Formats: sequence, structure tokens, C-alpha cells
Amino acid sequence: MKQIALDIGWATGPTLATFFAGPNEEALSHLKLWLGNPSTHGLRSPVPVYLWGEGGSGKTHLLKAVKEALNEQGATVGWLDASVLTPPDYDEQWAAVLLDEVHLYTAVQQHAAFNWFINAQTYQRGVLAAGHLPPADLKLRDDLRTRLGWGHIFQLHLLDETERRAVLRLAADARGLFLSDEVMDFMLSRFSRDLGSLMELLDLMDGYALQTKRAITIPLIKSMMDNS
Repeated sequence: MKQIALDIGWATGPTLATFFAGPNEEALSHLKLWLGNPSTHGLRSPVPVYLWGEGGSGKTHLLKAVKEALNEQGATVGWLDASVLTPPDYDEQWAAVLLDEVHLYTAVQQHAAFNWFINAQTYQRGVLAAGHLPPADLKLRDDLRTRLGWGHIFQLHLLDETERRAVLRLAADARGLFLSDEVMDFMLSRFSRDLGSLMELLDLMDGYALQTKRAITIPLIKSMMDNS
């Protein structure tokens, strides 16, 4: 059957703690080390980090998790993704620059990203960027593509079926929910398989089950979708 991609927002913001690393432990460990704690503010490595991999591998989750962690430390950051059509000027108060979906940048966004990158290096601020392709294959202006490729580069890999099931099981247990194998099979066969969408689906199911005072079953999921 055709998979259904849910267009729904995060119930809670992405964090490093909620990122199931699987084959991407090296990238997660690097970001944790780079973030450190509030006392290291201003001493983080200015060497840029670039994450690449196909959709659903966790790139945006990690960038938003870093943004959230820095905000909790009292720092502000520059954020640019493909939806920001008019990027603001670089702010010297930013602790870091976060560039998501770089493979989709327009000429205006590329100009802003390059300007942010240069300023971040001047002020010894970190740059964390992400895209679907490795730097050498990005169809971007040469000066931006070159800079994205000279720091730490990590390829993110999709979780396999067993790993996705393990994450769902842990998340369900944390909510006090029981997911039968039948329900798990239904979720993985009928909905978008990227982990972010599956976790959002779990949040919706949890809320709907509480509202209707029913256990999570396939009929409940179908009823939820019919009433959405």
C-alpha cells in the first residue's frame, strides 16, 4: 500500500538525548563534545561541521538539538534553512551558525550562508551545516561549497528496520504504552518510515488513545486518521 507521510509538527523539540544514534554514534559524540557545557562558551572549536545523508537520517534533528542546547546555555544562534527566504544579517552575538538543507539554497540564501560563514570564522564561532549530498557534490557557489567541505564531515545513515523498531519500543515504554507487533508492522508499512515522522505518529496515537480511553490498536489508528 502507498505510504502516508504525515505533515505534523514536533510534540517536543528535538534533543541530543532523544536522538537514537545507531550507526551515527560518531557524529552524535562529536556534537556532544563540541557543545560541552556553559563554562566552555567561547572556547568551542571553530572548525565547521557538515552532516550529510538522505532524508530521515537525522540531520535536521541534530541541528535543532544543537540550537536547543545552545539556547538553554543562554546563547543565540543564526539559523538558515530553505524556508528562510530573506536571511537576516550576521549577528556578532551569535554563538554559532546553523545551516540546514544547504542543497536547496537559492542564490540569495547561498550569499547569506557564505557571509555568515566568513563572519563566524572571523569571530571564532562554530558552523554546523547539513545537506543531502557530500560537499563536493553540492550544486552551490564554489566558495561556499569549498568551505562546507574543509572541516569535520559525517555521513548519517538511516536506521535499519530493527533499529527503528527498537526506538519505537523504547519511546512507547517511556510513555507507558504497549505497542503490539501487529501495530508496529502497521506503522512501518503504512506511514513514512523516517524516525521523526514515526515518533510524531506515536505522540498522536498516545494523545488519541487518552482522549478516547482506548488501547492502541490498528482500528484506533484508522479511526484517528479518519477523524484528523
